[in-house]
Amino acid sequence: MSYRKLSRETHKRRSILAGLSKTVILNGSVVTTEARAKEVRKFVDKLITYGKKGTLVARRKALAFVHNDTEVVEKIFNELAPKYQDRNGGYTRIIKITERIGDDALQVRLELV
Repeated sequence: MSYRKLSRETHKRRSILAGLSKTVILNGSVVTTEARAKEVRKFVDKLITYGKKGTLVARRKALAFVHNDTEVVEKIFNELAPKYQDRNGGYTRIIKITERIGDDALQVRLELV
């Protein structure tokens, strides 16, 4: 599987992705750069898929990814998984907003469908 390194070391990159994933799940959307949004989308979709499985193993994998944040996992398993039960993937959308002042990075909004 190819992935973006986002110019970060592994542990820092995983923390960024976990934090952005938590924000998307709790708030419904997040504004970030396009490269980060494309990477976070993969993890949010995977977490919701874990929620749809509903097994103990899936719950533990979700907890491990979001650094034992039980609030996030409860929302995935109790609210989001039933909502997306009929949908086969594609739980997020990326909407382009504007370029960031300073470095001209393309800003996008990553939100749940």
